Amino acid sequence: MGTLETDADLWRDALAGDGDAFGALFDRHRDRVFRHAYRLVQHAADAEDTLAAAFLELWRRRRAVRLVDDSVLPWLLLTATNCARNLARSRRRHHAVLDALPREPGEADAPPDPMDRTLVASISRLRPRDARLLALVALADLEIREAAPLVGLSPGAARVRLHRIRATLQDDLGHTTRADYLTEMS
Repeated sequence: MGTLETDADLWRDALAGDGDAFGALFDRHRDRVFRHAYRLVQHAADAEDTLAAAFLELWRRRRAVRLVDDSVLPWLLLTATNCARNLARSRRRHHAVLDALPREPGEADAPPDPMDRTLVASISRLRPRDARLLALVALADLEIREAAPLVGLSPGAARVRLHRIRATLQDDLGHTTRADYLTEMS
């Protein structure tokens, strides 16, 4: 790789397998993408994760990436925004599950909610594969099509299992639950 000045030149070489060209794009845009991510997530570690996810997506989706005015930066900024939103959504779901779990006596001001205990008991009765699938979709914020192969299922089978899991949890909790986010899975 010689001295290339435009993103278009670097991107063309990166698509041809030149790792140095991709590295040059990273070096060129990492600070700008980090600052953008930091404004969105407001924690340096989360901004680093968002930056890494944006560049990972750049490489993963390299055949679909479209340059804007011969620059990859707009695509990276939009992707970083989406990654930051995914991180925030994942955190909300994670906190919702943690809030639903029973706490040790003295750990919380209010006594444990019986529904919380029912939710934990219901989840603990799930098959291990179903519990992993639920965790990947509800906590790790993976799409069903992404989580399915990780637990050895097709996306269609994973959809059916998640529907059954949701129905089981709703039945166990009497159809009123603080875990309403589970309805977002289907």
